[in-house]
Amino acid sequence: MAAKKLETTGLLMPKATAVWLVENTALTFEQIGEFTNLHAIEVQALADEEVGRGIVGRSPVEHGELAQDELDKAIADPFHNMKMAKNDLPAVKMRAKGPKYTPVSKRGDKPDAISYLLKHHPELSDAQVCKLIGTTKPTINNVRDRTHPNSSSIKPRHPVDLGLCTYAELEAASNKGLRAQGKDPDEIKAQKEKILANQEKQESADDNSGFDFSNFMSTGKQSDSN
Repeated sequence: MAAKKLETTGLLMPKATAVWLVENTALTFEQIGEFTNLHAIEVQALADEEVGRGIVGRSPVEHGELAQDELDKAIADPFHNMKMAKNDLPAVKMRAKGPKYTPVSKRGDKPDAISYLLKHHPELSDAQVCKLIGTTKPTINNVRDRTHPNSSSIKPRHPVDLGLCTYAELEAASNKGLRAQGKDPDEIKAQKEKILANQEKQESADDNSGFDFSNFMSTGKQSDSN
């Protein structure tokens, strides 16, 4: 599905385009994600510089990928999804599907990513993990059984932060895994958000309980009386 959408949009540099739109417009993350074929969470991560640091913004208007009036419509209406400008350039040809390529510099990060997915996404099958970060089932088993040569130094790290996959790819795989188990992804997401909200509420209460307001008030009164 994502590949088909990319072929119709034909953006040459989606992330660079997203960075430019974040820096130069008031568009929502959802609008930018829809136009660039990125997940809204990934757009937010680019905006917060959590991923993609150093990416130089690329104007879709200057490069003929977006008409200015279409951009103006989207800025005025947060629910308007922008359409690419028509051009005579040939559509982007997608590379035939095959094993996921991972740069040599990132291959050493795969065990950490596997460890994270095994811990935080048990709904994913081994086949899904293989496809998601470009690894093999024996490697997954070695990490799971702690028989991996680097077991002593493996620590769970988010695969998106490591650049091994995108938020959209992880979410799609997670939803597919949950459905395979007969679970509703939206319901599970709502439960997680509720748990996180309760945890944040409890942490806030714990922080406030550590401050002795009585001493503060008594000191204030003494100061006033003096």
